Amino acid sequence: MSFIEKAINPAFYKQKISTWSHATAEYYKPLFRSGSVKPLWHIMIATSVLMYTQNYLFNKGTHIQHARHEKKVALEEYYKNHNITPHH
Repeated sequence: MSFIEKAINPAFYKQKISTWSHATAEYYKPLFRSGSVKPLWHIMIATSVLMYTQNYLFNKGTHIQHARHEKKVALEEYYKNHNITPHH
């Protein structure tokens, strides 16, 4: 089966997810049963990576910074045209 046939076949992804979930369960099951702190650290790291990635993409990314800069320039122009000080 070629790569393109695999890429468009949903069964390929279902099999990959099934394999990954089984391997993950087999890895973490003994750790949870023994009371290890390792799963907690993995969850905390994954949450941090996800949180900081979303923060960058939606709050600090280049598109957002560009939009904020445009608004700042537009407000300065508005204040100048209407003889208004920005901080009354």
